[in-house]
Amino acid sequence: MPRPMFADLQPAAPDAILGLADAFRRDPRSGKVNLAVGVYQDEAGQTPILTTVAEVERRLAEKGASKSYLPIGGDRFFTGPARGLVFGEDHEALRAQRVETLQTPGGTGALRVAADLVHGLVPGATAWLSTPTWPNHAQIFQAAGLSVRWYPYLREDGQGVDEDGMFKTLADSAPGDIVVVHACCHNPTGADISSGAWKKLAWLAADRGVLPVLDFAYQGFGDGLDADAAGVRAMARDAEFTFFVASSMSKNFAVYAERVGALSLVCRSPDAAAALASHARAAARACYSNPPAHGAEIVATILRDPELRSNWMAEVANMRNRINENRSRLVETLVANGAAGGPGAPIQAAGLLLQRGMFSLLGLSAGQVARLRDEFGVYVVSGGRINVAGLTKANLEVSCKAIAAVLT
Repeated sequence: MPRPMFADLQPAAPDAILGLADAFRRDPRSGKVNLAVGVYQDEAGQTPILTTVAEVERRLAEKGASKSYLPIGGDRFFTGPARGLVFGEDHEALRAQRVETLQTPGGTGALRVAADLVHGLVPGATAWLSTPTWPNHAQIFQAAGLSVRWYPYLREDGQGVDEDGMFKTLADSAPGDIVVVHACCHNPTGADISSGAWKKLAWLAADRGVLPVLDFAYQGFGDGLDADAAGVRAMARDAEFTFFVASSMSKNFAVYAERVGALSLVCRSPDAAAALASHARAAARACYSNPPAHGAEIVATILRDPELRSNWMAEVANMRNRINENRSRLVETLVANGAAGGPGAPIQAAGLLLQRGMFSLLGLSAGQVARLRDEFGVYVVSGGRINVAGLTKANLEVSCKAIAAVLT
């Protein structure tokens, strides 16, 4: 008699990030610190509900709405303003109708639809990812059937992007390959490519026939809503190649649980965009059928109401300012504890100050990360990625002292 299916199956390895959250919850120590979770947190260590979001939810509850299915590509009430947020309301690519946008379950859903779409149309394509990158990137593209290769990203001194190494490696890319680039606030390094690198990426797409997929998860958390979109918008002005933008509204609207995202397809002509969007909808249908409605309706209502939009932009600025102030305080406290400084110091302070967005990468070894967790109750992701937004007055000093201890 055959053994029951899965009788000898071993547990899967825990997720690189969410598994840490589970371990943190099980940790009984009262002074534990979670700098691994990738969500915005306020000074109280909570992920707040924005006042604009709360106001829209109140209005929606009073109005009442149908809970029927949305179209496969989502509701145009959402996709129009979502596209305008990414590209700018009056961008020439939008005027030329060269951009089609689908609503997706978060930025992760957008990436998966992009991966499934490419695998269906170019089965032998490779996805090129930065070293390092968000751990789920490789899983998403591999699960869609694509092979994965890597290009170097962070300079050895931690002070910016190794753009020469990046494009030297990408010279091996083939037509139809995907090149995944973080549009801003690179996760996990916080280091972003220069305007010159954006031009090289456009040339690579036009000359080599590769497909840039821009992961735009943190718009507004770097230098501003428009400033963070500069690279994306510059790419869209060139009508000589196709590229995708996987954007998330989960972060800048703090609606993580609602899974709000979009996939925008930027093409050479309206006909090409419409044709590609039809295949993207087929990929979405096979993956999750149609997207969730509630979070997208919140986002669209805010973006379509001038007063709400203005108030929301102020809330985004407040989150961004807190993140930037936290980064400065982090560097000051690391320096004061001997963990950071100039040449010869364990961590280069100048490199940390150049970083943008919620994350900083400290360059810690696996052993140092384990010591932080086991000896000091400070949880960080591999490589020493910390969520800068998770730092508070209550945990900053203890976290920096622990980091200094494992470094020395």
